Amino acid sequence: MADKPQRGTLFGIPYNFERPSAGRLLSSYWQPGKGMLVEKPFGIGYTLNLASWRSWVVLLVAGGLLWNERQKAEEKEDEAEADDGPVEVIVD
Repeated sequence: MADKPQRGTLFGIPYNFERPSAGRLLSSYWQPGKGMLVEKPFGIGYTLNLASWRSWVVLLVAGGLLWNERQKAEEKEDEAEADDGPVEVIVD
């Protein structure tokens, strides 16, 4: 039985299933001469290049959206707790 390749591309998408090392992880996430997306050090696809300022903008926008969503969820919970009090009903 032939050995399966540990890295390569499939339909233009890179994959790498070689055992990751600390050096390879660091060098793959920090590539100053490359674009915003770089090949993942382990797995399938691409990841953000933290040496690119565009990646930091994407992370800040995603973090801001997540924070905003959680704030709205907390406000809805607070409103729901305030509405759960007793209700007086008067019937004529």
